[in-house]
Amino acid sequence: MRRRPYIIGLTGNIACGKSSVLRELAALGAETIDADQVARELTEPGSPILEEIAREFGPAVLRPDGSLDRRALGAIVFRDPVALRRLEAITHPAIVAEIRRRVARSDRPVVVIDAIKLFEASLARDCDEVWVVTCRPEQQLARLMARNGLSEEEALARIRAQPPQEEKVARADRVIDNSGSLEETQRQVHALWREILAKIGRLAPDAATDPVAE
Repeated sequence: MRRRPYIIGLTGNIACGKSSVLRELAALGAETIDADQVARELTEPGSPILEEIAREFGPAVLRPDGSLDRRALGAIVFRDPVALRRLEAITHPAIVAEIRRRVARSDRPVVVIDAIKLFEASLARDCDEVWVVTCRPEQQLARLMARNGLSEEEALARIRAQPPQEEKVARADRVIDNSGSLEETQRQVHALWREILAKIGRLAPDAATDPVAE
């Protein structure tokens, strides 16, 4: 019988640096499942979910080629909590089901689920531990504006649509502070990774050096 993987839930508010941590964990050998990427795959042109989104929010959320205009949809739902809940009611069940399917078929010892709505979608209960990535609020705003090409008003609307960062931190098993350099974040990830490997019997607690520090 195949052994169940050790599951890490990775979350944090928008533009706090989850993707950087996820890439590092993938490089270390974890299987990574990005909920946002799953959502993109499930809303490709012609998919039932995309058709339902278009019925609910209108044709303006579609590009001329029939693909989802995520920015147009975001402009609607991040300013209206009711609209955001309607969108999540359409998308979350299918996204959660697909994530669970991928975890179940994994042959890796460690699987990481990256989901900004890890707690809200009840995925946290599937996890052996939850890591929350944080950064300073001014960094979050600047990163989001630069990454998504948003105005300050648009970026703040997305940030304010989410529960306060402190709520996630309060429910975390581990917190990664992404306020410093990439190397500092990597050191935190590597230290936690060694702890996980020791916990699942893949590494003695004192058997590895930090490759970032070498």
